[in-house]
Amino acid sequence: MRDSRLTRAASGLRDLLGRFPGTSWLIGGEEAEASHTLRQGMLGSLLIMVGSWGVGWLATTPGSVLVVNPLLLPLRTTTAGVVTCIVLLALGSLLLVRSWLRISQRLGGWGPHAVPVLRRALVMWGAPLLFTVPIFSRDVYSYIAQGRALHAGLNPYETGISELPGWFAEGADGLWAESPSPYGPLFLALARLIWFSSDDVPEAAVVLFRLLSLLGVVLMVVFIPRLAEGLGSDASWALWLCLLNPLSLLVFIAAAHNDALMIGLMVAGCWAMLTQRRWWGAGLLLGAVTIKPIALVVVPFAVLLLLSDTSSRRARLRQWLWIGVIAVLVLGVLGLSLRVGFGWIPAALGAGSAALPAAPVGLLGLGLGEAAAAVTAVDADTVAAVFFAVVRLFSGVVVAWLLLRPRLGNPVLWAGYGLAVVVVLSSVLQPWYLLWLLPLFAVVHVYRGRILVLVSLLITLLVVGVIVLQVSVAQWIDATTVQLIGVGVGLAYLVYLLFFDPNTAELFDISRRSERWNRSEGWARLRELSSPAVSWRRPQRHCEPGGRGGEDADGPAQSVGEGDR
Repeated sequence: MRDSRLTRAASGLRDLLGRFPGTSWLIGGEEAEASHTLRQGMLGSLLIMVGSWGVGWLATTPGSVLVVNPLLLPLRTTTAGVVTCIVLLALGSLLLVRSWLRISQRLGGWGPHAVPVLRRALVMWGAPLLFTVPIFSRDVYSYIAQGRALHAGLNPYETGISELPGWFAEGADGLWAESPSPYGPLFLALARLIWFSSDDVPEAAVVLFRLLSLLGVVLMVVFIPRLAEGLGSDASWALWLCLLNPLSLLVFIAAAHNDALMIGLMVAGCWAMLTQRRWWGAGLLLGAVTIKPIALVVVPFAVLLLLSDTSSRRARLRQWLWIGVIAVLVLGVLGLSLRVGFGWIPAALGAGSAALPAAPVGLLGLGLGEAAAAVTAVDADTVAAVFFAVVRLFSGVVVAWLLLRPRLGNPVLWAGYGLAVVVVLSSVLQPWYLLWLLPLFAVVHVYRGRILVLVSLLITLLVVGVIVLQVSVAQWIDATTVQLIGVGVGLAYLVYLLFFDPNTAELFDISRRSERWNRSEGWARLRELSSPAVSWRRPQRHCEPGGRGGEDADGPAQSVGEGDR
């Protein structure tokens, strides 16, 4: 496939443009030189930024300063402007995907030398996204509405934002209009403060939420490498997978999602527990829970990092009792401060009791409900609700089984297994849920081969699919046609990346076997989850500040697609 006529033409064009003074700064360069890829990624982000001005989500309230902005109106109200913006959005997204893949090849291998380059890439690629109109998701407007609801004296865990007059004009998705809030009390308190501080200007509130998300990104930049070093993975690889991928950039920065803050607090808490800073660790982990309660799944695993040896169930129980008491005190005080007590925990965790057909469990539950209603007098929604409750109970049993195994694996890795079970068995499945899982795996192992190809492909497909389908188009413009144009451009570029690009096609070779690497284990075939030979023990030599431990000579100095055939 790499010898095809299109591939040879692409290689020839690249060589030509690499010699031309007007384009050599962007195209070409030595293969071990990352500067060209850094600039290409920044160009992709700039294209996304401009594209978002025409098809991003805007509130239509009187306080909006952008909805009638004369500079944006031609992009948002004319067919030519909207089509141009959707094309820019699709091209920019795929160029960002390509840059993410290519930088793994141009770093000259993973290691300490790559970390500064990746941090520079994060700044260059992320900076233009700070100036986007919200894209990929419009949940940030739901944050604003829930902050407003709390300020108005409503309980967001009991009433939906549809109780607010004019809520739809504020930009929130109608899908969640009557759903209880899935967020923790600290985040709702911050949302109320942001809504009050923005003086009813939605763009100002978006900026403040984006800054809050950036705090989470900073926490990840600082603590993902430290946690990876402490647990024997590679800091640069973990940064590349968890933060440089376009899905993270779009969700954390462009969409201003609170997932960034939850994940940042979560990994910082795990690092604090690993380095025996138990009170800091408890505060950070419970802070993550008060942003999004799904982080509760990680807490009982992470607290076991305090133990030098996890073979004793009695020792595990002592840690769980300790964190349980702290959680009751901290979460209780926060709940009381919002006058919701502990009722926010089941309300927030149950906010996902709705169903999205994109989720396998959601689709199955809806199907069972309709089938039962067709042959009995039972209401379809009742059957679906019972089914979802049973599935949630089953996922809780699986998590408990992992925690109580006689030989417990690495607590962070097994937290990833537990959270993956909860996510996969949820009746609501959103693209950014993948981002919750990546750090829990990346800080423990470096992966290569088929498993990494599948993850890279999934990220690519999610970016292409969601960013061109979740767009805002004026009523008088045919939204379906605009979306089809975006999908067509995206798919054409995607096919080129997968099969014809002389540099990226080889990264999607599905025939390479799956392997994972850890400093204390070396490379090993990726096996199904099984009981480890011995229960996890804290690797003291990996916890030394700045230490590389005893890194194997044949460590992960390989790019994304490499591995034995």
